Amino acid sequence: MTIAIKIDKLVLVKINELKLNPNNLNDHPQEQIDILVRVIQANGFRHAIVVSTRSGLVVAGHGRIIAAKILKMTHLPVSHQEFDSPEEEFQWAVADNELQKQSILNLSKVHTELINYDAFDVELLAIPNFQFEPIIGDFVNEEPKDKMKFYTCPHCKKEFEEKQAKLRVEQ
Repeated sequence: MTIAIKIDKLVLVKINELKLNPNNLNDHPQEQIDILVRVIQANGFRHAIVVSTRSGLVVAGHGRIIAAKILKMTHLPVSHQEFDSPEEEFQWAVADNELQKQSILNLSKVHTELINYDAFDVELLAIPNFQFEPIIGDFVNEEPKDKMKFYTCPHCKKEFEEKQAKLRVEQ
């Protein structure tokens, strides 16, 4: 089975030349746009807007365009993509949005992974009502390995060298 790749090319387009789809099915609440603005400010613009070569309309990226306008951006990266029919364009736009919602973010893993990074604004994770809870409580002391003391976190079961464990508890 051969699957066609239907991406024309990635180009920078003036933001005021993009034609929003008047029948866009996604609503973008203000709180989503606000955090999107902050994420773009912190990390740059990393997702291209998808524009149909068939209709010339934006198929994906309406929220990013709104955020970019707030940030007074003048050009955005655009991926022009081919759709063979209005039905295919509609199906892809709906599926693109819905498939993203169906993935499940493992918040436990997010929480555990946060200990590997220096401090940053957790709001930029864009997880509603997420609160980082530093590892607290007693670490279980284990036998030293190669003259170093290691501790196991009772919450995540991850092993830490003594200095690292103390830093985690003090945070």
